[in-house]
Amino acid sequence: MSGPPPGWGDGTRAVRAGEAPPVPGTPLRPSPVFAAPYHLGDLPPRAHGADAYARTEHPTSRVFETAVGELDGGRCLSFSTGMAAISAAVLALVSAGDRLVLPSDGYYTTRLLARDELERLGIRVEYVPTLEIAGVAARGDLDGARMVFLETPSNPQLDVCDVAAVARATRAAGALLAVDNTTATPLGQRPLALGADLTVGADTKALTGHSDLLLGHVSTSSDEVFDRLKGWRDHTGATPGAFDAWLGHRSMSTLDLRLARQAGTAAAVADVLATHPAVTGVRWPWRPEDPSYALATRQMLRPGGVVSAELADEAAVSRFLAATRLWVAATSFGGVHSTVDRRAQWGGDAVPGGFLRFSCGIEDTADVVGDLTAGLDAALGGGTAAG
Repeated sequence: MSGPPPGWGDGTRAVRAGEAPPVPGTPLRPSPVFAAPYHLGDLPPRAHGADAYARTEHPTSRVFETAVGELDGGRCLSFSTGMAAISAAVLALVSAGDRLVLPSDGYYTTRLLARDELERLGIRVEYVPTLEIAGVAARGDLDGARMVFLETPSNPQLDVCDVAAVARATRAAGALLAVDNTTATPLGQRPLALGADLTVGADTKALTGHSDLLLGHVSTSSDEVFDRLKGWRDHTGATPGAFDAWLGHRSMSTLDLRLARQAGTAAAVADVLATHPAVTGVRWPWRPEDPSYALATRQMLRPGGVVSAELADEAAVSRFLAATRLWVAATSFGGVHSTVDRRAQWGGDAVPGGFLRFSCGIEDTADVVGDLTAGLDAALGGGTAAG
């Protein structure tokens, strides 16, 4: 594969990533290959790089992985879901008795994985708030740690952690640093360039961006780490289907355009939320008033489309949703539709009942903002927001 030169812009890179040199008469983008076994002939399996069995090698997955790896700046392996990717990142590299540092306020299913599976297997899990992980690393409190797993910006509260600072500390301690980059995407942040050993993505969300796929990936610049991850995936079988991998690559082409619209809308949404009496606790790391603003603007490459805030309570959220047409209730984020998710209903996050994660879609910003205002006015009808 020959991808775009690194000096090209995000839009060009998103469209051209993973493409082979053009051959007259061939499609601009190869179609998915639907096959499980492949002809072996009279040669040993995988001789000269030939495919043998789709669980361990697949041409369509390779194209998707090449594309994502070019954006991440490393070698990529795709997985059937984001959680399969997170599981591989940890379990391929952390063993019983090892210490694993996890964000206590990150994606709650990662914490469920740790509580119900990793601890059961004898891994010593330590839960630290995102904003404190850099402090733990700076104090040299990583003795015995095998891996630090970051999620920045965190989901759902959008705290930002200094990846480069933590990377220096993990390297000094002989530990690995994995960064869940789902919220930022490879165009918004490049953890490998900041010193991380692995970058993980739930590609179900903004990377593919159409709310119709389950996909995940892990990228690394270490051949040793890549081989461990590849062995784990080959043995456990968490590979994506050919059509999903093909759709994921196709959907990536519009990533730059989608992120630009979503970020522009998020800026307007954050402004409305910050000035409306029904709302408290607005978080968007690219507002100058946000506590993560200085670090986000230094570390990240572009703003994102997710905003968090709090209404008074669950009843206020119900009034908001009843009065809106464009803000629909749904979990996940990063899709083309504007959605809102009351996180407390899932039971995994320590947030108030009226805490909301807003995921800005690609509808016209003025329409989304007008609909938001109508919903907030209705939410206020039953009382004021909690202080």
